[in-house]
Amino acid sequence: MSEIPPLLELRGIEKSFPGVWALRHMAFSVRRASVHVICGENGAGKSTLVKIINGIYQPDKGEILLNGERVVIPNPIKARQYKISMISQELNYIPEMTVEQSLFLGDEPLNKIGGVNWKKIRQSTIELLRREGLSYKPDTKLKDLSVSDIQMLEILKAVSHESNIIIMDEPTSAITEKEVGLLFDKIAQLKTKGAGIIYISHRLDELLRIADEISVIRDGALVETRPAKDFDIDTIIQLMVGRALDNVFPPRTKRLVGETVLDVEGLSDGSKFADINFQLRAGEIVGFAGLMGAGRTEVVRALFGLDPFSAGVVRVHGKKVKIRNVQDSISLGIAMLSEDRKRYGIIPVRNIRENVGLSCLKRFIRSGYLHQKLEKKLIASICDRMRVKTPSLETTVDALSGGNQQKVVFAKWMLRDPDILILDEPTRGIDVGAKYEIYKIMLELAGDGKAVLMISSELPELIGICDRIYVMSKGRITGELCADEFDPERIMKYATMGA
Repeated sequence: MSEIPPLLELRGIEKSFPGVWALRHMAFSVRRASVHVICGENGAGKSTLVKIINGIYQPDKGEILLNGERVVIPNPIKARQYKISMISQELNYIPEMTVEQSLFLGDEPLNKIGGVNWKKIRQSTIELLRREGLSYKPDTKLKDLSVSDIQMLEILKAVSHESNIIIMDEPTSAITEKEVGLLFDKIAQLKTKGAGIIYISHRLDELLRIADEISVIRDGALVETRPAKDFDIDTIIQLMVGRALDNVFPPRTKRLVGETVLDVEGLSDGSKFADINFQLRAGEIVGFAGLMGAGRTEVVRALFGLDPFSAGVVRVHGKKVKIRNVQDSISLGIAMLSEDRKRYGIIPVRNIRENVGLSCLKRFIRSGYLHQKLEKKLIASICDRMRVKTPSLETTVDALSGGNQQKVVFAKWMLRDPDILILDEPTRGIDVGAKYEIYKIMLELAGDGKAVLMISSELPELIGICDRIYVMSKGRITGELCADEFDPERIMKYATMGA
């Protein structure tokens, strides 16, 4: 009796982009009823590999086999016909679309005269949402949902196609612990139906909960594939980065904490947060902890002028200020990195030089002309300081890894030399090596006297990097802790008060 072939097998896959080798002689396979986890640093080639499987990229060399038969996957539509679905790392959605339109985009059922059968779409959407325990309305627009909500819809869309192979690229990067539990239950159900799951995540602790096999790749090449039971977290990290990473966080150096640069009193917006009071000093990293929906992002969006607030006083360097829009906050020396860098932080199809220079165009334009020599000199200097790894400043940002895209956003704002830096989930979707570099940048900025306000859903990150932590629950600050008071259980107690 011949051996049953894998659901999916890749042999000798190679892929390069201008100036970059993305994959070299890649071999990879997925068995039925299993979860095959792919680990690697940002830029290791993980996303390139799964994009080839989903037909987004075409390999330069090698072959793809489904159930032992060689196939060509020219595009995602063909991948869907082969019963391959994918949840992308970067959320690709159309903000003006409704939930039901998004769920059936490209797969709309037709009526007898060839038009879209909206009645069937509405019924199917209600049934899907009810089956998965999601409370969204079918006619809600995606722009009115949170990043977490949109991620859950992307997961629902992928699993609703009854696919044999489901690719999950960072599916838990923007969802709550409760939703992670629901996802893992769904993965278990899919396995019982014989599906093969390709799973990518930088949260190493969760990988070991669900993996059957683990492949580690580095610099576009396969390092090792083993059963999950043969791995532990330290081994995975060492294989990923090529060295032992003894400390997840850089060593703390003693910093001089200066004057209060941001003082917020009684900030409220009338619905999502109320009576917010906190201070931020020069040379200090202050964290905002809390569960999804606690109101942390809404507070900093209001401070940056993205959303209005109805009450409260904001003082910058002791002076009462009015923040009506983003231009007001920028002129006050405030910069913000959004949790959704693709939507708010970068222009993916433009190059690094253009992205970084956007924040300071007036510095480079003289008498209506762009001073290219000055522009390149300053941008090259700030990108070097932010450790952006790229073949050239002319490389488009969408060709960079997630970690390097985030460094580009850092570089863009640091070109303006702000006094106050607001970071909303700055390491979301970034591997342990790139996280370490982001932490070093944050500590260096604080050492230079910058005031850093950081939102993170990862408690170890807040505890490892912050000087003080404010905890929010249901739109209010419920606790403030200094470094010697940091304790995960205490923080979670504050975060769940009244919940």
